[in-house]
Amino acid sequence: MAEVEDTLKRIQGISGVIGTIVVNAEGIPIRTTLDNSATVQYAGLLHQLTLKARSTVRDIDPQNELTFLRIRSKKHEIMVSTDHKQGTGQAQ
Repeated sequence: MAEVEDTLKRIQGISGVIGTIVVNAEGIPIRTTLDNSATVQYAGLLHQLTLKARSTVRDIDPQNELTFLRIRSKKHEIMVSTDHKQGTGQAQ
């Protein structure tokens, strides 16, 4: 658990990082640095998107798994790392 804490602190310390969210397999936030409203919004939407992306990857190649999802817009970038063994992910 200390390794996870160190990793989250390191990510949060990077210039430009607005926040981090850790969710469980159901998309429920279990740790966040954002306010409640933003956390609920991001966690819900990114959980749905991650499920669809995971399904798409498996449809293309059933032997493959989604491990990382990067979303870039003109203003922001969201990175989702999935733990394919547990089904959990992080959004930064």
